[in-house]
Amino acid sequence: MRQIKVAGFSLLELLVVIAILGMLATFAGPRYFAQLERSKAQIVRTQIEAMDKGVVQYRIDTGHYPPAAPGLVALFAPPPHEANWQGPYLHKYLPTDAWEHPYVYLLPGRDDREYEIISYGSDGQPGGQGDAADITNWQ
Repeated sequence: MRQIKVAGFSLLELLVVIAILGMLATFAGPRYFAQLERSKAQIVRTQIEAMDKGVVQYRIDTGHYPPAAPGLVALFAPPPHEANWQGPYLHKYLPTDAWEHPYVYLLPGRDDREYEIISYGSDGQPGGQGDAADITNWQ
């Protein structure tokens, strides 16, 4: 009788490969997720910068900043009784930041600023450190 040899991997070889992949994931995973959070913060800064430019253009057209009541929505849809609105002032609507929290628009802003656009970071709460730190238009 002829013996047929079956090619394949032994259980030990598979366990060694799984262990190596696990070690690689242990070292590379935290670095990947830290980079992901930095990327989200940069996206939010870019979006806030675009909204800031929209608010300034709104002021140039109308003579005042968007009212607090409609807030940043006034950059996309004209507020009632606003004859000089020439928008939309942004290319697309930005309802939430990279962490799915709404942007905050303050009129007047804190610390004697005329207005303020804020993302409260990953935790959605004022203050914070690291990826939970606030990002504003005046930073």
